[in-house]
Amino acid sequence: MFTGIIEKEGRIEEIRKSGSGLTFLVESGMAHELKVDQSLAHNGICLTVEAIHGNTYQVTAVHETLAKTNASSWKAGDMVNLERAVSLQGRLDGHLVQGHVDSTGVCTSIEDKDGSWLFTFSFPDSFAQLVIEKGSIAVNGISLTAWNVKNNAFSVAVIPYTMEHTNLRHLKTGDEVNIEFDMIGKYILRFHQLKQTHE
Repeated sequence: MFTGIIEKEGRIEEIRKSGSGLTFLVESGMAHELKVDQSLAHNGICLTVEAIHGNTYQVTAVHETLAKTNASSWKAGDMVNLERAVSLQGRLDGHLVQGHVDSTGVCTSIEDKDGSWLFTFSFPDSFAQLVIEKGSIAVNGISLTAWNVKNNAFSVAVIPYTMEHTNLRHLKTGDEVNIEFDMIGKYILRFHQLKQTHE
């Protein structure tokens, strides 16, 4: 479980084919704080640390993860947002994020608002019921607040701190991002779907 508050960024150093999956070697100043078998979110994708060598560690994304996220398009040199699993002794500063990406989205516009930035993202309209005005949403693992919500798009306002400390500053119009919708909303939707089938 994560909170969507990014701790550091990591740089993809090398990518290796691993059966139907991909193994990533990631360089980060966080590497010395990690342990093998630890869960670590990469752009919102929960991956398991498999090995650590100095400032570099290894994780693998399996076929299903590659199919549902933008990990298959990562290249050597790309920066990814990193967050360790939430500690029960800490504060929940963002929102509950599982690290299970629901869909990818596309950045459709970036506006400089002189002190903040307005990002707009499109997503498959099959998820429209899971996005609400001023609701929580994770984009590349970052806990953000959705507004200007449409059936297949939403906007987020980004403060300078978030822009400086995440890979949003590298994002361009047309880039693909990982989206995880609010967990509570997914449970409520599932409850109503099951209720309707039994009526």
